[in-house]
Amino acid sequence: MVGETRFSELAGAAWWAGAVRGVLAILFGIVALAWPGITTWALVVVFGVYSVVDGVIAVVRAYEMRRTDPGWGWWAALGVVSILAGILALVWPTITALVLLYIIAFYAIVFGILGAVGAFRLRHLPGSGWGWFLVAALLAILFGILLLLSPGSGILGIVWLVGWYAIVFGVLLIIGAFSYRERLRNARG
Repeated sequence: MVGETRFSELAGAAWWAGAVRGVLAILFGIVALAWPGITTWALVVVFGVYSVVDGVIAVVRAYEMRRTDPGWGWWAALGVVSILAGILALVWPTITALVLLYIIAFYAIVFGILGAVGAFRLRHLPGSGWGWFLVAALLAILFGILLLLSPGSGILGIVWLVGWYAIVFGVLLIIGAFSYRERLRNARG
């Protein structure tokens, strides 16, 4: 019971991580859609910065939950994958659109797989919003597969696809985070 209380306290303090990640994803999507003629270099930089910030948030969450959540390693792995994808994009800003497409595609697939595992870990908690997190993870996997199936579609198509994906993904993360926060509030009485 003491461990559960500590978990509840930490989870209550950490629900915001999903909401912040969702807002960042939406902002990234809006930037991508607002400038459809964006250059490959600018897209690489925006993607790189987003991935690094998103990864740092996930690693911070893992660190906060390391003593109470046995699944903290999944959050850490998710964060490391995100940080590495962002650094890779920032180190080589002149990469071609095709290489960028593959980086984004594989990032989305790995992110989605790790996110689905994390969502399933929450399923035993009623009202945790795990279903929304699962939908976001499956959307990430589908997005990555679509990119791999159509590599010649060009950077403008990628920008639009990435923009809309990021907005929908961000909305799903925010809904899941607030659902989880509501569950925690109801559990506290």
